[in-house]
Amino acid sequence: MSDTTLQIRLKAVRAQAGLSLAQAAERTGVSKAMLGQIERGESSPTIATLWKLSKGFRQPLSAFLHLAPQDGQPPVPVSFPGEITVQTVFTFDPLYGSETFLITLEPGQAHVSQPHAPGVVEDVVVTAGQIEVLQGEAWAVCPPAKGLRFAADQLHGYRNDTAEPAQFLNVMHYPTLP
Repeated sequence: MSDTTLQIRLKAVRAQAGLSLAQAAERTGVSKAMLGQIERGESSPTIATLWKLSKGFRQPLSAFLHLAPQDGQPPVPVSFPGEITVQTVFTFDPLYGSETFLITLEPGQAHVSQPHAPGVVEDVVVTAGQIEVLQGEAWAVCPPAKGLRFAADQLHGYRNDTAEPAQFLNVMHYPTLP
């Protein structure tokens, strides 16, 4: 996904919410300058910044990451430099209050996520390789074809301490999104 796509989605979500840059900055904790840079395509947001936007706008992450597939093609994975790679599997569905991503962790890679909105729950199911999941203060091994469900409104994370890439499905459950 290009920076232009992220620029268009951020601007569209902000416009739909009827917020100025200053109001969006106050709501998300992302500076007005950074929001403007992202909208103009002058800066690429990190996954952490996108989560701040998601939480502040009370929108699912896929509202910023996903475009309708072109010519029947699946969504393109989004690689954040030095961070995880995220591909939307299912965009947010208000009927179920969830969205699903396929996440790739390269060998030795880790990602720690700040708490999401109250009540958010994550399901993690490993599809290739092996990962560890941080829940509270402890890392739990999650081997292939196994899953974990945990409260994501606390500090949590994922790491791959193996020599092979790992992939997992990450289902986000939002109890309070419209």
